[in-house]
Amino acid sequence: MLVLFETAAGFALFKVLDEGKLKQADDLWKEFETPSKAQKVVALKSFSKFDNTADALESATALVESKMSKDLKKFLQKNIVKAELKDSLAVADSKLVSIIKDKLGIKCVHDNAVIELIRGIRLQLSNLVAGMSESDVNTMALGLSHSLSRYKLKFSPDKVDTMIVQAVSLLDDMDKELNIYAMRVREWYGWHFPELAKIVTDNLAYARLVKFMGVRENAAKLKIEDVLQEDLVTPVKEAAQISMGTEVSSEDIEHVIELCQQVIDISEYREQLDEYLKTRMMAIAPNLTEMVGVLIGARLIARAGSLMNLAKYPASTVQILGAEKALFSALKKKQATPKYGILYHASVVGHATAKNKGKISRVLAAKTSLAVRVDALGESDHVTLGLAARAAVEHRLQQLESGASVKTSSQVKKAATPSKYEAGRAAEAPALIKEKTNKHNAAEDISMFGAQETKQKPKKEEESSSSSSDAESSSSEEEKKKKKEKKEKKKAKKEKKEKKDKKRSREDDKDKKKKKKKSKSSDSDSDSD
Repeated sequence: MLVLFETAAGFALFKVLDEGKLKQADDLWKEFETPSKAQKVVALKSFSKFDNTADALESATALVESKMSKDLKKFLQKNIVKAELKDSLAVADSKLVSIIKDKLGIKCVHDNAVIELIRGIRLQLSNLVAGMSESDVNTMALGLSHSLSRYKLKFSPDKVDTMIVQAVSLLDDMDKELNIYAMRVREWYGWHFPELAKIVTDNLAYARLVKFMGVRENAAKLKIEDVLQEDLVTPVKEAAQISMGTEVSSEDIEHVIELCQQVIDISEYREQLDEYLKTRMMAIAPNLTEMVGVLIGARLIARAGSLMNLAKYPASTVQILGAEKALFSALKKKQATPKYGILYHASVVGHATAKNKGKISRVLAAKTSLAVRVDALGESDHVTLGLAARAAVEHRLQQLESGASVKTSSQVKKAATPSKYEAGRAAEAPALIKEKTNKHNAAEDISMFGAQETKQKPKKEEESSSSSSDAESSSSEEEKKKKKEKKEKKKAKKEKKEKKDKKRSREDDKDKKKKKKKSKSSDSDSDSD
């Protein structure tokens, strides 16, 4: 038996000297306790060293994915196939066994004994391979692991998706924090200037005005036109003069201004993050972005985990993505399931009326799943499919809103008239169409008497066929009548049974009431005694 062993330095092929010891797999580790014992079990047959780190990285990535690299194929062909060795090959990876067997025709083995054998070779590798110290093996393994991790990070298909997931999650968290901070600013500064909250409704404009103005008495002195709209300047100044708020100290105003600065900074960073998310989405999923928008597309990717996972989902799953709790609660309570999840916030669904939201969300989910698959698996970056799908969804929305009737496939099939296409088909062979030929017919050359007989035959056949069809139609009508009679009899039996059951239940109730009255009367007699 031969053993294939992969190292960071290259591929090694060992020869098993005593195969009888492999029968006891549990005690095989004892044979590798010392170098002398290990050399009695296996011996190095050949060793192929990697030329550079690129070859080592290529072979390592292939082994991680359970594939056979070019270097490994050449190594096995040189040392086993060309040498015409008929020994079986012990391999550590079970998936690699079938690949080597199919491509090279080498008999491979993978079991518990092989795993223990490879574990023992790894323990005594520096002693079994001449010129390879343990420190060299460790340094090469460390370098290969670093390059392999860099390669995986660089070429990971989910690498860019994680950026979108993190960005949209941060965007949602910042929206929550902004609302909390803005409400705190309004509540805190409202003790000093409560009328300002009704005049300035925008949170960012409110924070900028409070930071610029400070105390309300400064509204008349400072040029608040620089931070506020012109139509709101005079109402703010008039309200500051007749305000009912309390007086605050300079220290309190400083803390309020610091909180306003936090609101302004977070709002500015949110705008930058929004622009970053738009560019990433247009680069990774342009068709999805064209269909549902940047935020909804990013939320769908974040909910699925990655763009590839979202592409694997059917349209029905995309439709209710984000409404999992409502779905499972509806299934548990046997109620109507939700018709939409995250797609409810799409502009197309928002423009639809309440009765058409479910239909348009189904259409949008079907087109969105197609767009996602093109983005995930397609090679071009064009948004032609996204634009066409968006136009189709909007056209469908117009049809639903206008009330125009749209024929379904079943209606079209019912309205079809295939009889006109089958007029020229032969009765003997329905798949063949009769050909109009003007060939000579020898049957017509017979005498008139024979011709009359030949002409009468088809008539008789037609009469017999018509009579048989009439008989079939009459028999079908009789069967329908019999079925109706059976159904009526069954209904009558059920009604009789129900009436009997009701009577019995009434009689039972009367008997129970009588028994209760008797028991009460007996109890009263005993009490009187």
